[in-house]
Amino acid sequence: MGYYYILNLAFHARRRPFLELTPEALGKYFELKWFVIAHITTGGGSLILGFIQFWPSLRNCSWKAHRAIGLLYLLAVLASSICAVILAVTTAKEVNWAYAFSLQIWVTVWISSTVIAYYSALKGRYTLHKEWMVRSYLVTLAFIISGLALKTSYIQSLGSFADISPSLFWMDGRYPCIFTR
Repeated sequence: MGYYYILNLAFHARRRPFLELTPEALGKYFELKWFVIAHITTGGGSLILGFIQFWPSLRNCSWKAHRAIGLLYLLAVLASSICAVILAVTTAKEVNWAYAFSLQIWVTVWISSTVIAYYSALKGRYTLHKEWMVRSYLVTLAFIISGLALKTSYIQSLGSFADISPSLFWMDGRYPCIFTR
């Protein structure tokens, strides 16, 4: 679903004024446009790389490729999450404190689950590594799911963005990790 959204953005760029790097298009993000671009690019990379990592044929046939793609996934998550923290500290608090705090906690969970997965692989605990990679990727997907959910008319009818988004972020971030058990 997230891939469809990204492809839809790419093919309908003329209807998307925020793809222009102008103050009118980016609004409060204009001063931090390079962090926004890095966040979106590396976050998208983590979506693609994580999806590739769960392909059993790649994992079973080539451990070197799996490790290289896994390292790229780790770097993409770290880069995207660092940019997300910067954006949450600087621009998200313009929405409200709960929104900024929710984003910062969510990013912390994303980094932590990814680092724990990587550490588990380094220690040879591959079952634990797989469990934490699933959690990490579900948190990656939860960002996309919450963004798409916030665009639905039902969610928008529940209240303003500032009122709804923190609760939605907590729900979207918590349930995928619980259901992986």
